[in-house]
Amino acid sequence: MATQRFTKHTASIVSLAVSMAMEMSADALLFLLDGAVDWKKLKESTTEFEKTVIVATDSVDDLKGATEAGLHPLALNKEKAPLLERLQHALLEAASDELIRTNGDVIAVYSGFQQGRLDSLSHLQLDERMRRLNVRDLQRLGSSVPLKTIKTVVDLAVQIGREGREGKPVGTLFVVGDSRTVLEHCKDSGVDPFRGYNRKHRDLSDPRVQEDAKEIAQLDGAFVISPDGMIEKSRQMLEVSHEDLTMSKGLGARHWACAAITRKTKAVGVVVSQSTGTVRLYQNGHLVMRIEPMDKAVKWQEFNYEPPATTSEN
Repeated sequence: MATQRFTKHTASIVSLAVSMAMEMSADALLFLLDGAVDWKKLKESTTEFEKTVIVATDSVDDLKGATEAGLHPLALNKEKAPLLERLQHALLEAASDELIRTNGDVIAVYSGFQQGRLDSLSHLQLDERMRRLNVRDLQRLGSSVPLKTIKTVVDLAVQIGREGREGKPVGTLFVVGDSRTVLEHCKDSGVDPFRGYNRKHRDLSDPRVQEDAKEIAQLDGAFVISPDGMIEKSRQMLEVSHEDLTMSKGLGARHWACAAITRKTKAVGVVVSQSTGTVRLYQNGHLVMRIEPMDKAVKWQEFNYEPPATTSEN
């Protein structure tokens, strides 16, 4: 179990964070940590702040004792992820667990320059853009699309958008939920590498299956994902009408197909732009969320944002 010392420096940073949170009437304090700390000392240092104090680490083992100390623990399982991705994931988890309001303010404390040493503070203003990954809002999608499955697919899509594959940009499409109806509008675009495999080898919660999906994402066609996160089929061409759809300028065939299939079915579409790495979520034929690639500035764009007309994204 990793540990971080609660030093005088740590105490000073915590004190500054508490003062900032109180000055800005923040809804919560979020400590993004590289391991366990003395939870009792941390709680005592934040007593003046009477609202929610969240502690997030990558391992659930590091969080032992946090709840008993009066803190709200979050296990991220993002040890090798970049800092901004870990911070974003912590915010999403906190919003999903309803520890923070989707239109609230959070003061985040983290190790921005040196691992294991808290040295950075950020004032994060959450708004309507975060609401799309809140439990209550995802429940509107119906019980066939659980939050866990959506988050697994979004995390994978963001990785593909950020990393590509072997240094090359990759665009792809995931259609999540309402699988039976979705498959009625699909045809094979080529040999499906997942065909014939049992559930264990098609479960997207398995990191090995995710790596396989990244390889296949380089090929044409969409992934059809069941409500419980199984890859039903890959390399699928979507046969749906684009009539009466309203889309932003510059978006290509993959985005049109994504919007169209979600209007025709109860599925949620997650599409990765090959040219920019941007991830977009569609529901009922409409863009509901936009996530910029993590190797650039992290921006949660408004879902009615109209990008300038440039080259076509496919």
